[in-house]
Amino acid sequence: MFISDFAIKRPLLTVVAMLALVGFGLVALFQLQTDEFPEVQPPVVLTTVIYPGASPEQVEREVLEPIEEAIQSISGVKKMEGEARDGFAQIVTQFVYSKDLQEATQEIRDAISTKRQDLPQEIEEPILRKFNPTDAPIVTLGLSSTTLSPAQLTLLADPGITRELRAIPGVADVSVTGSVKRELTVNLDPQRLLAAGVSVPQVVGALQQGNLAVPVGRVNGALDERTIRLRGRLDGPQDFMNLVVAEKGGRVVRLGDVATAEDGIEEQRTVALYNGKDAVGIEIKKTKGYSTTAVAEAILKKVATLDSVMTPQGAALTVIKNKGERVDNSVNNVQEALIEGAVLTVLVVFLFLNSWRSTVITGLALPVSVLASFVAVWAFGFTLNTMSLLGLSLAIGILIDDAIVVRENIVRHVEMGKDHYTAAREGTDEIGLAVAATTFSIVAVFIPIAFLEGESGQWFKPFALTIACSVLVSLFVSFSLDPMLSAYWPDPHLEEHQKGWITKQLDKFNNWFNGLAAGYRRLIGWALDHPKSMVSLAVGTFVFALAMPALGLVGGGFFPLEDNAELNMTVETPPGANVDYLRQKVSEVIRLADSTRHPEVQYSFVTAGGASGAVDKASVYLKLRKKADRLKDGQLTAEQLGDVMRGEVAAIGGASVSVFTNDFAGQQKQISLELRGNNKEALQKTADQYLAVMKGVPGAVDVALSTKGQKPELTVQVDRGLAGALGLSVGQVATAIRPAFAGLDAGDWVDPTNETRKVMVRLAPEARSRGADLAQLPIAVGQGNNGALIPLQQVARIRSELGPAIVNHLNRDNVIKVEANIAGRSLSEVQADIEKGLAKIQMPPGISLSSGGQVEQQQEVFSSIFIALGVAVALMYLILVVQFGSFLDPISILISLPLSLIGVMGALAITGNTINLMSLIGVILLCGIVAKNAILLIDFAKWAREKNGMPLREALIEAGAIRLRPILMTTFALIAGMIPVALGRGEGAQFRAPLGVAVIGGVVTSTVLTLLVIPTFYEIFDRWRARFSRMVGLNPPRTGEFATFEMPVPEAGD
Repeated sequence: MFISDFAIKRPLLTVVAMLALVGFGLVALFQLQTDEFPEVQPPVVLTTVIYPGASPEQVEREVLEPIEEAIQSISGVKKMEGEARDGFAQIVTQFVYSKDLQEATQEIRDAISTKRQDLPQEIEEPILRKFNPTDAPIVTLGLSSTTLSPAQLTLLADPGITRELRAIPGVADVSVTGSVKRELTVNLDPQRLLAAGVSVPQVVGALQQGNLAVPVGRVNGALDERTIRLRGRLDGPQDFMNLVVAEKGGRVVRLGDVATAEDGIEEQRTVALYNGKDAVGIEIKKTKGYSTTAVAEAILKKVATLDSVMTPQGAALTVIKNKGERVDNSVNNVQEALIEGAVLTVLVVFLFLNSWRSTVITGLALPVSVLASFVAVWAFGFTLNTMSLLGLSLAIGILIDDAIVVRENIVRHVEMGKDHYTAAREGTDEIGLAVAATTFSIVAVFIPIAFLEGESGQWFKPFALTIACSVLVSLFVSFSLDPMLSAYWPDPHLEEHQKGWITKQLDKFNNWFNGLAAGYRRLIGWALDHPKSMVSLAVGTFVFALAMPALGLVGGGFFPLEDNAELNMTVETPPGANVDYLRQKVSEVIRLADSTRHPEVQYSFVTAGGASGAVDKASVYLKLRKKADRLKDGQLTAEQLGDVMRGEVAAIGGASVSVFTNDFAGQQKQISLELRGNNKEALQKTADQYLAVMKGVPGAVDVALSTKGQKPELTVQVDRGLAGALGLSVGQVATAIRPAFAGLDAGDWVDPTNETRKVMVRLAPEARSRGADLAQLPIAVGQGNNGALIPLQQVARIRSELGPAIVNHLNRDNVIKVEANIAGRSLSEVQADIEKGLAKIQMPPGISLSSGGQVEQQQEVFSSIFIALGVAVALMYLILVVQFGSFLDPISILISLPLSLIGVMGALAITGNTINLMSLIGVILLCGIVAKNAILLIDFAKWAREKNGMPLREALIEAGAIRLRPILMTTFALIAGMIPVALGRGEGAQFRAPLGVAVIGGVVTSTVLTLLVIPTFYEIFDRWRARFSRMVGLNPPRTGEFATFEMPVPEAGD
């Protein structure tokens, strides 16, 4: 071959090329940013609109439906999920993947602005956020204290701590959760309002007009100018109390006569607790393009400085979550697996070749290929993340394959009596095309995977391209460095007495192996004599492998189980419960999860509420001890602890608690059945039936509906006739009720720290706690001196009713989701049982069913992968057609692909793993690997038959005997490389374990079955070809008839 011949003739140039690859690889490695996962940017926009005081039905009618209608008209909308809750609406818009996210966000903003005049005036400005799963906070801090109130902690956190953190390079955003902001609170007394004859709108109007700081112009002189400042802003609570709000009968009514004004805090709608104590959460996000570990490290240094400042003030700043540590753990785990795999692989080579020189020559392919692949990672703009490193750790067993096969063939030629120079050249030439075909087959598998459409493409691109590039480099090394070193650095010939103990033992192993090869000759002869048995074996194993999931021997899922030393729980309270009730239920959960009861738990952190102010849901985060420490002390895994906690929290009454063992899907339940229709009554009835079925399915846990049932409401029905007679409109009634109960921002106030705060007007808390308080609200009727105040109940009927707590939409249709997590069984098993139970339910007309959650994601990703896999097999076939010059021979090679399936299924069943995303990646990897053994067999048989004129049967037996050693060497090398991945040690490593298990199982069975079945299929196809040729009148060339014409090759020194 040209490359090997050139490398042997120019050894110095070959060494320089290898050093250059290593040097550039090291430079690229130190330039790479580190992250846990690839930076994926799905085209999803989250829109939140706050409508204070509005019921879910009102939010749906007045906000959600108009905005959904506007968004629906935007081109490229794939899916739209809307939700109306008490006081806010939320819309998640998913676009087709080709849509630019910046453009999509602007189009939504423009669409909402076209509907702005139709939306209620009271809504706050819509908040648009690009949704990105990799854009989660990299560090979460907790500021807690046993002596300071949440309001005091908030003052310490914002702007003090947040300003310091925002100054760190790479920090994009710092947000505060559980904060209680300062405000000037005006608490109205309805009795005093009634006595003074002053209405709520009058007080609001007086505040808005009497507390102003507006530019009013300037005075221009002949040669100078002076700005006019209107000092209209009130300075403190006492100034507000002295503000005149009305004049009645010649008497001035001041704010202090009808209300109290105080330097207070806003009504608490958010909660943060650290180990059950009041706290404030601080979430920090990084800027895209920065290294997660570098930014997290800088944040931790700043936190150490800030904590020393907080301690004297009675507060402690604690790191709750540190994604940088997780990234470090993940990257270190993969690096350890990579190094361990490389060491085991090299030991396998030494075992078979019994020469440390051969081991070094072969093993050099590993560091050169791995380091050179970092150049590709850097050039493609990838980060050093789990997926790109996973590609390298998987490639370890493959990278050395080419070098093993080339070196083994060169050694075989040396044993035939050739000098090292000739053996290096001819050995490489003989095996070169077969090695190239195996390598290009592997590349053909991964290139289509790298160019998958959508989000799955962005996830798999680093993985696939890293493997493809490293394998191509290893092919180059095998064709250049291996033959060059084999030619110039030969093994010295040692007499028996000169050999060491290890060498003698390995000689015995090799002699035994030679006997094994002789036995294999007899076995392959038997297989060729019993073609029906071999075909039955191949077909039987394939069919049984396909049947194993259906028989329940192997389960299926989307993500494998993972232990990241954390648990997440969601606590949901019944409709109508307030923040104090939520805090009470959360405290019960925290008590159950206390480290005195469960030593696995280090600490807990709770967040509830947020920008929307919803107080019916809280998130509980439990940080566990490191996985290795827990296992060493005989404690529970995250999954086991999750099962225990699920049983314990079930005893908590008046709240629903869901347990999540990882946050990969963002606390999204694994099963989600979406019932859609416009008949709300039929929809609810069907959803209740589905809920009953799912609750009866073993393994389905945390079963619930997305709607939370009915919520108590007070409805005000204005008597229009009576109100009209009094000169009172519905709008005036609303203007009185809204500020009194929802509160109204009536201007600004500059606090003593020079921060601008809101002035909020509302009834005093004790005057708005019962329905009777609403009935007694004073309403102004009449104008001027004829005006009077009457209770609301005189012009309106106030009734207690029930309304929906949550209204969900899917693509503008009403939807109810029946959701569940799984525990103790696989996703596919639980899903199958649910489908059996649901088959008995008659679906009403107008109601449709679809799948959401992980099931929907699984279908999308798996279908994309299977399409790419089909393209990959087609590419492999075309490569083999070119290699073998036949359309039929490659089919016998590709039969080796399904032979690996029984091993995959068997290994997953034995180890208790499922068919999931990672095991599927293992199947993809196998498609490129298992064909290698068949290529080596068939290539040699074809060469022996056509060049040496051997009959087909003898050629196949000879090929099996000669190729047995390199086939088993590469198989054991691959298994050795996969063992550290399959063991899944360390936090997060469990996520990758099914991949290693699938590859090891598939390689073992594929190798065994390939050595038996493939020669038989090749012989069968050869007979078919001869028969078909005779039928159509062709005269196929007989073996040896067209033996290749050998050109004279210059010898060394010519």
